[in-house]
Amino acid sequence: MLAPSSLHWEIGNAFSAMFKRNRITLHQATAALAAYNRIPIRFYDVSLSTALDLAHRLKVYAYDAYIIACALKHNSPIVSLDNRLLDAAHMAGVETVEVTL
Repeated sequence: MLAPSSLHWEIGNAFSAMFKRNRITLHQATAALAAYNRIPIRFYDVSLSTALDLAHRLKVYAYDAYIIACALKHNSPIVSLDNRLLDAAHMAGVETVEVTL
């Protein structure tokens, strides 16, 4: 798997959002983080200019644009639970894989 370098901060932001909504405990987040750290991910920097162009064109947040830019740069599909990200990726011409629980 590969991802933009920003993925670490997006993971942290997701956990903090769950804390605010009382949807996860620190113990659960720590266990999830340990599982995340076992995933073999190659991290890449993406062009901020490219990401901003995508964010503007696709009307998405920068975090989503970083993921799309990374996929475009490496001609790779995006795997996500986020349907809005998958829709934007489709509009950008990126292959996607939807994960269902």
